[in-house]
Amino acid sequence: MSNPHNHAKVGHAMIVVSASLAAIGLLALAIGSDVLFADNMQRDSTIHFNECKANDFRAEGCEKYHDRINNAISGIYVDLDE
Repeated sequence: MSNPHNHAKVGHAMIVVSASLAAIGLLALAIGSDVLFADNMQRDSTIHFNECKANDFRAEGCEKYHDRINNAISGIYVDLDE
């Protein structure tokens, strides 16, 4: 005869799986009307970066890019007054 405690572990695992699937379903319902949600977020971020780049990263809100520029990888060199 099998150990009855294994059935309890399987039952708990099933509850966790069903809860995670329910969470995924609720998330899908929340953003379901906007099927391009992630695409719109990326486009907004790209527009913001290009506006900051046009203003030499001096505008308000462009501080988050200061640690990513002025290196050979980015290829963007700006004199920042920090």
